[in-house]
Amino acid sequence: MYAIVRAGGRQEKVAVGDVLIVDKVDGAPGDSLELTPLLLVDGSTVTTDADTLAKATVRAEIVKPTKGPKITILKYKNKTGYRKRQGHRQHTTQIKVTAIDA
Repeated sequence: MYAIVRAGGRQEKVAVGDVLIVDKVDGAPGDSLELTPLLLVDGSTVTTDADTLAKATVRAEIVKPTKGPKITILKYKNKTGYRKRQGHRQHTTQIKVTAIDA
């Protein structure tokens, strides 16, 4: 059984035991959270009905807060001596899917 869930503005395919990285979620490691399922697949049965999905839950546990890769931002204007260099690392959270209840 797997599900497509909305996590951090993106859609992710998850199954029980999967570890994924999403945008920053408030909470301490060990806390649980619920994700919104958009589609459930159980063998050959595919569920997309909104009423059925409203009753379904995908539970996950926060593993640890992390940071994304370093992004280098460089601005440059020709013939003026203008250069600006900046870096950024997005805060993310690593979560582990513990249960999918249909």
